[in-house]
Amino acid sequence: MAVSFPVTRRAIFAGAVGAALSAPMINRGAFAFAAAPAKAYSRRAVDLVASSLVIDMLAPLKITTSEDYVAHRLTDAEAAEFRASGITGFHNAYGLGGPNAKAQAMEYLAGWQGFAGRNSHVFTLVDTVGDFDRAKADGKAAVIMGIQNADQFETPDDVALFRRLGLRCAQLTYNSQNRIGSGSTERVDGGVSDYGAAIIAAMEKAHMLVDVSHCGDRTTLDAIEIAKGPIAITHSNARALIDHPRVKTDAAIRALAAKGGVMGISGVRNFVRASDPTNVGHMVDHIDHVAKLVGVDHVGIGSDADLNGYDDMKPAEYALLKQGYKDSYAFRDKIDIDGFDHPKKVFDLTEELIRRGYSNENITAVLGGNFRRLLGQVWG
Repeated sequence: MAVSFPVTRRAIFAGAVGAALSAPMINRGAFAFAAAPAKAYSRRAVDLVASSLVIDMLAPLKITTSEDYVAHRLTDAEAAEFRASGITGFHNAYGLGGPNAKAQAMEYLAGWQGFAGRNSHVFTLVDTVGDFDRAKADGKAAVIMGIQNADQFETPDDVALFRRLGLRCAQLTYNSQNRIGSGSTERVDGGVSDYGAAIIAAMEKAHMLVDVSHCGDRTTLDAIEIAKGPIAITHSNARALIDHPRVKTDAAIRALAAKGGVMGISGVRNFVRASDPTNVGHMVDHIDHVAKLVGVDHVGIGSDADLNGYDDMKPAEYALLKQGYKDSYAFRDKIDIDGFDHPKKVFDLTEELIRRGYSNENITAVLGGNFRRLLGQVWG
């Protein structure tokens, strides 16, 4: 990433992807993976992931401080890891912003789309929802290009420009105030501005997904009300289960669903539970909450991490990441949750959904079917 990118979790750190799994059968109907022979999953979980279109609506391709990573060619081992992940769609989005946000965003799009092209044996870029299906059939990972802010839109006309350049989803704000509205960690939330309303209209006209994951409470509700069609909360959790400024109220979740939107549930520890242990079961508590509140058709996955998560980062990088946030983020010793901190985490999530009695149809919807429907409606 460019050195001019601001020091935020999304700006300094960045991603890679997967599909097509291979799983030698072992006894008791379970499957083990060559990369993790001690880990076994049920036949039902493996079959569900294999047959479902799995879309992670916040999945940076790589968390790294290296400015040169976009020039990287994946090793055979890296490619195999992503292919075995079971995930087909990765929303590759980072937090850019500030006075040179437009230039940053252009460099970001050029760099990461170049990365996908350089590793075209693993990745394919997403233009329409049909690209997910083709990626699944070809055993590739479909990359959705997104940005976790909208500072790059200096005028409403810039929305159409960035869509032509490959941008398919944008958050209205990151954590701070911008011209559009207020972020989740601002002291005061003034809601969506007149300029913000114009940006939302331009995004809908350009068939770009509006995302309010990091927006403050009033800005979130305003955006949902102003939008004519459905929008997304790509990666957040339920405040009914944890009191944190970066998660969403039941009022916001109900309003989102009433417009046909979908909310992706995050695996970031401090957004899942206030104390340890914090594991994949607690993450599924948030899926349960949204499903019971507004219906299973309005919930999906937005892990907010790359395949390996945060906790295996170099100590200096890890410390720098945490320093980029206000105290209200309430980081603990770990950022990843137990059981959702490795490349095959989607299988652990699927096992937990099975354990809780979700039907195959509903599991397929949560894993990616709901976001595929939303993206098809928004992108046209």
